[in-house]
Amino acid sequence: MSELGPGVWPPAPTRTERLLLRGSEARDRAAFVELFASPEVGAYTGGPRPREELERVMPEVPGRRPGCFVIDLDGAMIGMVTLDRRDAESPRHVRPDAEGAELGYMFLPQAWGRGYAAEACAAVLDWFAGASPREPVVLRTQTANARAMRVAAKLGFSEVERYEDYGAEQWFGVRPSATPPR
Repeated sequence: MSELGPGVWPPAPTRTERLLLRGSEARDRAAFVELFASPEVGAYTGGPRPREELERVMPEVPGRRPGCFVIDLDGAMIGMVTLDRRDAESPRHVRPDAEGAELGYMFLPQAWGRGYAAEACAAVLDWFAGASPREPVVLRTQTANARAMRVAAKLGFSEVERYEDYGAEQWFGVRPSATPPR
């Protein structure tokens, strides 16, 4: 599996109109625990994880890996956006070579409804288009997650298919690469 772009991870912090996208730091640990333990956040992601388990297993600096952007508002983590490299073993493909990346995001409930997800995801997609201009990005979500469906449309994702998984209807969409493959 190839890297997500040139250079060392994380890339330089990126500012949007209201947010800072940066690599993870030790001070983000409590927010990561809250994110994964939240019943509201877990409603469409397989359910919340037990807080006690998270406190025990969460690394000192969680999310420190290529493709994980911490979303910072006024000095505090409010969520994360991830890009994960897809390979031939990944389910569902939009290109025969199975290349591309999958966008994911999670925000703390107090950050919902303010447009932060679309703003942060757009910045990550812009970064990826610069780092890997010929690669498409895919996104999967439950069709019941109306907020995520709106964000996908706002970001320019087009439906490829719907399918049943995890006991619910799933939506699989693609955002074309910035530069057509040659």
